[in-house]
Amino acid sequence: MFKLPFEWLLGLRYIRAKRRNHFISFISMSSMVGIALGVTALITVMSIMNGFQQELRERILGMTAHMTLTQFNQRLMDWPELYEQVLSQADVVGAAPNIMEQGMVTHQERVKGVMIRGVLPHMEGQVSDVANNMVLGALADLKPGKFGVVLGFDLAQSLGVSLGDSVTLIAPQGSLSPVGVLPRIKRLKVVGLFEAGMYEYDSGMAFMHIEDAAVVFKYAPGEVSALQLKLTDLFLVHRVRSQMAESLEGVFYIRDWTQQHANFFKAIQLEKRMMFIVLALIIMVAAFNIVSTMVMVVTDKQKDIAVLRTLGASPVSIQSIFMIQGLVIGVLGAVLGLVGGIVLSLNIDVIIPFVEHLFGFQFFPADVYYISEIPSKLVWSDVWAVSGLAFVLTLLATLYPAWRASRVQPAEALRYE
Repeated sequence: MFKLPFEWLLGLRYIRAKRRNHFISFISMSSMVGIALGVTALITVMSIMNGFQQELRERILGMTAHMTLTQFNQRLMDWPELYEQVLSQADVVGAAPNIMEQGMVTHQERVKGVMIRGVLPHMEGQVSDVANNMVLGALADLKPGKFGVVLGFDLAQSLGVSLGDSVTLIAPQGSLSPVGVLPRIKRLKVVGLFEAGMYEYDSGMAFMHIEDAAVVFKYAPGEVSALQLKLTDLFLVHRVRSQMAESLEGVFYIRDWTQQHANFFKAIQLEKRMMFIVLALIIMVAAFNIVSTMVMVVTDKQKDIAVLRTLGASPVSIQSIFMIQGLVIGVLGAVLGLVGGIVLSLNIDVIIPFVEHLFGFQFFPADVYYISEIPSKLVWSDVWAVSGLAFVLTLLATLYPAWRASRVQPAEALRYE
């Protein structure tokens, strides 16, 4: 039968409470619970941050393309020829032209600044999910010459309009008159409402047919703002950029989603790192509790250490006994924390709505945090990183007390016995 080394037997035995050291056992249990709570909190928060980042990326890229191709002054001529060229690229699966301009939409006494996007309805589905996000009407209801408009759901609510109502678009491209430059004003009919699930788009974007947008914003025939591209993989933007630089003739300006939203995603990544550091302090505090626990154990067990040394135990064996005791406390706490963190991360979509309903408030209001739900994505590399951090901190916490135990001199410890 397999037998554990005596260092393991003694290390595990010292964990169990005795009548004279209940206080030490209580501190050991507190340290274990502290590490478990720290690991659970760290894994849960990291999963929420991962889910938050993925959700925002999907919603942003559901309304915008992976890449945008344009020329000088944000204008692009002869886009059909360029369209055929970019679709010949291996990693490009879709493309569509658009006109992007800013304007003001008014209804009665309400005014809202919006981003107007002129699109070809039958091509827009290649690069965005607008058609799938319609709640009233359809993107195909945008007909050339009819001057219809599709509004974001929150934008329509703030203006107080619905399907079939009319709004007034004020374009900054003015017309000369005897009294000066007058803004261009056009009456538009609401033919649809979309809801992307992201407040920034739902409250500040409107779609028109590309030919109507060209008339309102004074574009030349066949002229657009840019050509939007969709790739097989959104992380291939740098490779596709290099391929286009070699294959396309002429001067083009290429912007991808990592450049358009760089500060946004960098801020999320920085916040994730800072949350990791802050919550790691919980594990560090629990590790310091292990230090104090082990120091008291070493002080309490000096006579036992002296007896073991006189029986032939080496300083390394003594050090191993107390390192095992501290590591068992830390590892048990880390395992409990891992289980709790994984369970919490995988069920956050059930737990958070229950808490919100119970206390009557929202953790993430949609108008502040862009999304109204708390997403969660468990990444196993984060789980292993947290586990490794808990183990290393626990190991470091045991080194000094175990070293002190190995330095106990039998003669000094037993002098007055």
